[in-house]
Amino acid sequence: MAIDADAALAYRFEPQVVTVERGRLAFFAKATGQRDPVYSDLDAAQAAGHPDLPVPPSFYFSLELERPDPFDYLTALGVDLRRILHGEQSFTYHAMAYAGDRLTLRSRVVDLTVKKKGALEVLTKSTSVLRDDQMVAEAVTVIVVRNPEGDR
Repeated sequence: MAIDADAALAYRFEPQVVTVERGRLAFFAKATGQRDPVYSDLDAAQAAGHPDLPVPPSFYFSLELERPDPFDYLTALGVDLRRILHGEQSFTYHAMAYAGDRLTLRSRVVDLTVKKKGALEVLTKSTSVLRDDQMVAEAVTVIVVRNPEGDR
């Protein structure tokens, strides 16, 4: 079933508020192969001039997965989760974030493109990451939906 573009663009996400935890940052850095100790060792971070452990690149994507049902927006739009592919993700950084920061994530669907005569639908979601109303980062996620009803 094709995604209703008007419904996708009008979908309202609840803001997500998270406190960045030091242990979680260190674990994420290790899991993603970060070798720079500023991401996992407080003394190294402070010696490098950081007030605490800095948020490693791509960490914001993992925060979005902490929602009780991180893909509920797709289900609400009638998407069969068995037919999705992770297309891409990108980040634009505006300010550093650190352990102990309280961040607010505000997401919205910004685009829906139909390709291959409806066989593929490409949904783009943008998330603003804010600390005290200051933009820290923007995360863009692209989801590809295979549509068996589309002409190939």
